[in-house]
Amino acid sequence: MLKVLKPGLYLTIQDLGRFGYRDIGVPIAGAMDVESVKKANLLLENDENDAVLEITMTGPTLQFDADTYISLSGAHIAATLNKEPIDNYAVVKVEKGDILSYGRLEQGFRGYLAVKGGFQSEKLLNSRSQFYPVTSKARIKDGEEIPYKETLTYKPKISEVKIEEHFEENTLKVYKGPEFSLLSDVQLTEIFAKPFTVSKENNRMAYQLSELITGHSHSMLTSGTLPGTIQLTPAGRMIILMKDGQTTGGYPRILQLSEESISILAQKKYGDKLLFKLV
Repeated sequence: MLKVLKPGLYLTIQDLGRFGYRDIGVPIAGAMDVESVKKANLLLENDENDAVLEITMTGPTLQFDADTYISLSGAHIAATLNKEPIDNYAVVKVEKGDILSYGRLEQGFRGYLAVKGGFQSEKLLNSRSQFYPVTSKARIKDGEEIPYKETLTYKPKISEVKIEEHFEENTLKVYKGPEFSLLSDVQLTEIFAKPFTVSKENNRMAYQLSELITGHSHSMLTSGTLPGTIQLTPAGRMIILMKDGQTTGGYPRILQLSEESISILAQKKYGDKLLFKLV
């Protein structure tokens, strides 16, 4: 078991998501930064869908009760194992009783902890991703224990790797959404000719942007949405749905983020700047 001594700001168990249930209103959920999760699991020779811990801004303090191997990815949050610094994208041996702690956020917003064989929490609707009320809790709290498999020996093919990370990238590639044709020339210029700022209203459900564009008076039936769907409110606010976002919405779906851009956005926080590029 992995004992959570302190959970940090927002600690959850995530895999790549819960697919095939949007027709009954269940979001995909899953890791916000899929690219970072895949890299951490690859280092441990796990399946890319093995469950990891997603760490938001402030990291946890964790104690291992059995030997295993771990790798960290995503945001750079100063991490130590028994008070000795460890780096992202390296395979690290962990022994019974070891304590993993996190300190200052240095770059990015969401970090990931992968363990050899993946975390073995309950699987519901073919996924371990936490999303209340599918799972009993929305996040992990003090004192909880998370199961994992003991691994006494492991010889990784690659023990560490240098990754070209996406923290410095601020351009989000987007495709035309179903209601893209409703946008006027003025609105198109406003969207693609200037940067936007991540507002305080950002979480696993959606990111809102501080700047408004010209509003609209279009009405439409509630229609299906996906992670990465960008909706435009009548007041001119752009809302970008994320992994825990609703499965339907009544605002025009003007744009759709690429999967890569969802991972880029997942590492952005309040005040960060973004640009949109139509592909």
